[in-house]
Amino acid sequence: MPKKYQLPDFLQGRVPEVVYDRWLERKARAHVRRDRKRNNDTATRQAYKEAIHRAVLLSGGRDWYTGEDLAWELISSYNNEESRIGRRKYKAAFALLPTVDHVGDGLGPADFRICAWRTNDAKNDLSYQEFVELCQRVVEFSNRQVANL
Repeated sequence: MPKKYQLPDFLQGRVPEVVYDRWLERKARAHVRRDRKRNNDTATRQAYKEAIHRAVLLSGGRDWYTGEDLAWELISSYNNEESRIGRRKYKAAFALLPTVDHVGDGLGPADFRICAWRTNDAKNDLSYQEFVELCQRVVEFSNRQVANL
């Protein structure tokens, strides 16, 4: 019987299948736990795992919002103790770590996108449109600042 969550072609040779499986399981579990706390009774590990795997396939290995290649080799390698010691410098090395972003508010059926940790951190709880508008304001302000130099 074929494996249900087969390692995507773009991860072949980059990430061991066992590491991808563990990452997928952990991400599904974490999002289910979070969404159930928000009273989402549609949140099941199986549905979330399927939705996250589907999002990975859709991503083609890239950040959904920026198009950047993601550092899939970094999945399941973050170390809390090293982060505590290295702080910002350590975390910066994980900027392109693939993460799972809710498309909506996490209250409906599972729907996710894959993006870089840095992008997900910046987007936070904004909708896609709100995020794009924020990015546009940042760029417009930056352009005005440069023009005033």
